[in-house]
Amino acid sequence: MRPPDSELRIDFYRGSGPGGQHRNTSETGVRITHLTTGIVVTATESRSRHQNLQRAYERLEARIALLNRKRRKRIATKPGKGAIERRLDSKQKTGAKKRSRQKVDD
Repeated sequence: MRPPDSELRIDFYRGSGPGGQHRNTSETGVRITHLTTGIVVTATESRSRHQNLQRAYERLEARIALLNRKRRKRIATKPGKGAIERRLDSKQKTGAKKRSRQKVDD
């Protein structure tokens, strides 16, 4: 879903890189700024302004969809019986090891 044009600022500029004389003389690079969210997307792959504009719109829609995506609520879980028993067993072994290191009273 494309946002309304009142929320967008579209800039055209000269794309850099390979492409020859045509690319260096025409402003085919597209930069779209979504004013309400501050998202900026660019497209300079093609020598065609129209193709770059379509790519930039697609990228903007994807970024806005990512922002509006609802996160799933985290489900709190309890450790199982076996996990609790293993943890307590490990703690008892560690405690016994530490007690064996203490000085013996005469």
